[in-house]
Amino acid sequence: MKERLEALRHEALEQLHGVADAAHLNDLRVQYLGKKGQLTEILRGMGALSAEERPVIGQVGNEVRAAIEAVIAEKQEAFDRAATAHRLQAETIDVTLPGKAVNIGSIHPLNKVAQEIEDIFIGMGYSIAEGPEVETDFFNFEALNLPKNHPARDMQDSFYITDEILLRTHTSPVQIRTMKAMNGKTPVKVICPGKVYRRDDDDATHSFMFNQIEGLVIGPNIRMSDLKGTLLQFVQEMYGSQMQIRLRPSFFPFTEPSAEVDVTCAQCGGKGCRMCKHTGWIEILGCGMVHPKVLEHGGYDPKEVTGFAFGMGVERIALLKYDIDDIRHFYANDTKFLRQFAKM
Repeated sequence: MKERLEALRHEALEQLHGVADAAHLNDLRVQYLGKKGQLTEILRGMGALSAEERPVIGQVGNEVRAAIEAVIAEKQEAFDRAATAHRLQAETIDVTLPGKAVNIGSIHPLNKVAQEIEDIFIGMGYSIAEGPEVETDFFNFEALNLPKNHPARDMQDSFYITDEILLRTHTSPVQIRTMKAMNGKTPVKVICPGKVYRRDDDDATHSFMFNQIEGLVIGPNIRMSDLKGTLLQFVQEMYGSQMQIRLRPSFFPFTEPSAEVDVTCAQCGGKGCRMCKHTGWIEILGCGMVHPKVLEHGGYDPKEVTGFAFGMGVERIALLKYDIDDIRHFYANDTKFLRQFAKM
């Protein structure tokens, strides 16, 4: 048996010396050292040896196994090094090749304009108030002096979920919620940004969903002149110091008196053109002094305090700022359209 083991060692080492790849090496390992390999087959015959011969043959068997395993390990390490070197060479990056441009997104123009509006009013001492987009009929209408069956509700035909729950048609409910949260304290000076929903047909100037920012100021001796001065400062910071505003009498159930606000047409500088329908002015928002009933619903005594409110559509402000002719461009996901605002 000893001679067979020595012969096996000689044969295995000779075969391993000429091995060419890792797959062949693994085959030889199985052939000589596997559970059904030649070494195992020889050692199974140790049961027929005498007690004196078994330790001797066992030691020789271990020496043969160790010699074969040492050569296999050495060969495997050499193959691993060669494979690593080949992979590193194949995966080498040529740093002289031109780089691939990375498409970097930018802030959506509506978000950009909304942030600019917020920054202007924050600079004037306003804080930002937010509220739910799904509102109750009370906060959306009744608390704003629009009782049930009031004809002015038709102007804000709405998405009702139940008889008392709807998608808000303006951010004015946030004003009521803010007043109630203040518990009659003054001053109140907030702007209320957010999405609003109305059953409008989509066209160049209307959308069933749009962004709105409203403002509210409440305190002793708040006057219409304070409102006009605030809006003039906003317009000049948004569009330029040359811009002027005018207030035209209007009607809103939640303000009295109420007004529509026009700005100088940026296209013609107020001289008159097709964009402003030859009037020299373009309407941008509505405003007025807070109606006494609205103050009462908010927890204030209209004999002690007054206030003004205003509301604007972010889309309308953006259309004028960037001279865009169709509101639907903002929602079409046209990257060519959006890309032009990346560096503005």
